Amino acid sequence: MTLHLTNARLIDPEGLTVTLGSLLVDRGLIAGIGEVTAPKDATVIDCGGKCLAPGIVDLGVKIGEPGERHKESFRSAGLAAAAGGVTTIIARPDTNPAIDTPETLEFVTRRAAEAPVRVRHMAALTKGRDGQEMTEIGFLMDIGAIAFTDAMRVSTNIKALSRAMSYARSLGALIVGHPQEPGLSAGAAATSGKFASLYGLPAVSPMAERIGLERDLALVEMTGVRYHADQITTAMALPPLLRAKAAGVDVTAGTSIHHLTLNELDVGDYRTFFKLSPPLRSETDRLAMVEAVASGAIDVISSFHTPADEESKRLPFEEAASGAVALETFLPAAMRLYHSGAMTLPQLFRAMARNPADRLGLPQGRLAVGAPADLVLFDPDAPFVMDRFTLRSKSKNTPFDGARMEGKVLATYVAGTRVFAAEG
Repeated sequence: MTLHLTNARLIDPEGLTVTLGSLLVDRGLIAGIGEVTAPKDATVIDCGGKCLAPGIVDLGVKIGEPGERHKESFRSAGLAAAAGGVTTIIARPDTNPAIDTPETLEFVTRRAAEAPVRVRHMAALTKGRDGQEMTEIGFLMDIGAIAFTDAMRVSTNIKALSRAMSYARSLGALIVGHPQEPGLSAGAAATSGKFASLYGLPAVSPMAERIGLERDLALVEMTGVRYHADQITTAMALPPLLRAKAAGVDVTAGTSIHHLTLNELDVGDYRTFFKLSPPLRSETDRLAMVEAVASGAIDVISSFHTPADEESKRLPFEEAASGAVALETFLPAAMRLYHSGAMTLPQLFRAMARNPADRLGLPQGRLAVGAPADLVLFDPDAPFVMDRFTLRSKSKNTPFDGARMEGKVLATYVAGTRVFAAEG
């Protein structure tokens, strides 16, 4: 089908521009941008002056298959992603069992066919994510592993980690690290400071993130591996990141949408939907992260969608599971940064679509002739009140429940096929 999307505000994350124009889609690819003339048989869609942007590429989504399908399946995650403007999910391997063998990766690849959006998989860097013995990186790459990570489980075996990094370097594989010092951060439920002390919560110093990042960057410099730090959330971690980039080390960094839009005070009266890993930070740290994304020091914004069932959240704050669902709330939460004037729409989509696609070597994330027609049409100004029970995810653990938000997805397209349309 040939589509002609007219009267749209085109959000270009490469040129960092917003222009009024049209976009032509033919055989799943973008065939023209700007003032284009469509063939007579094209299906014309009037976008009504709303925003048309590349679909979000979400790096670091947890899905419950295998082992925890009751929390999230590929189908439910795909429906939530489509409703949130996410057209490509990059799934994490912290499943039960971990995605650490070619057989497990083949299984989840087949299961992902249920999702209406694209799904690519990261595989575990070490067997069982135990940090001791590397996985069969070459075989996993052959089957389609797009990157390697032990997710939130940080290895303490430096020799094993350096060997895995060296081998990954020889294959050109991307390593995704979680910059935390595991000894300091073990058992922490909050960031150290006045708030944690007043509430009596076990806390971790922001320095734990810097120590973990410094260690990883030293290993990256030693081995020459391609490296992405999944979540930078504190101002203390920015100086070593900037030094590594200035020195030409092949490193990129990301942060989560929650750490850009929430702070430690949002925990309030021990609200467990706000318990994340790493924990929410101070307002000073949040503002530093926003500035870092806007300047390009931090490359990627991700949802870090982590479903948890009601039983694991209905516990005392210290004992409750960490994480929040975020696929469907990703874009509305990002609009908070736009409406506050902290970032422009092109800057946001550079971090949510173009940069993650570039880092992973994917053709998505851009409005360019020849690029896949993975698109999101949205109204950045549409107000609504978030009701977690309307979410398409199986789990409903969102910190935005009951929040007033702006920004609604109107339609989502994958390879030119509409996979979501808003009601009404």
